[in-house]
Amino acid sequence: MAPPKSDASVCSTDTQRYFNPITRWFMKKRISILVLAALPALALAAGDNAGNHGMDDHQMPQGHDMAGMHKDKHAAVAGKPGESAQASRTIEVTMDDNMRFTPSNIRVNKGETVRFFLKNQGKVAHELVIGTQDEFNKHAAMMRQMPGMKHTEANLINLNSGQSGALVWQFTQSGSVDFACLQPGHREAGMVGKVAVN
Repeated sequence: MAPPKSDASVCSTDTQRYFNPITRWFMKKRISILVLAALPALALAAGDNAGNHGMDDHQMPQGHDMAGMHKDKHAAVAGKPGESAQASRTIEVTMDDNMRFTPSNIRVNKGETVRFFLKNQGKVAHELVIGTQDEFNKHAAMMRQMPGMKHTEANLINLNSGQSGALVWQFTQSGSVDFACLQPGHREAGMVGKVAVN
């Protein structure tokens, strides 16, 4: 019968096994293969990053993609994105933490393309969204669910504190067009405006 192995001999055998250069090489390859195999699963779990966060246009809590906002008959009165070169004038609009747009009432002519130059003079993010009240209600509900979400639709501009930016819009029909800040609580606090289209 062989004498029992001492703790020292077990330790040296384990050490040799874990520090063997070939074993280390195989372990590195296994880890690389596992990481590479996991990447597609992680990408699928992250969802659709095309701006709509995996939902249809008509499911507003989709990720703030309002691209479908101007597809229905109710939104047609709001107009459409304009070409900067065709803007007949620039209207400066300021946004502030008093939850106001200045000016909040604007007059334009039917068919006119206007460049809105916006300045956020507040300490929090504000946005100007052009649309209908029904669209605003859906959008605001979605913003309450996902308040930090960023979006880049043609009918809105979102500005952080101190930022400036432009939004070009063509008013295609006579009537009244609404605009509002749909950051949570801002519209409810009075951050709204109207464009009278003659």
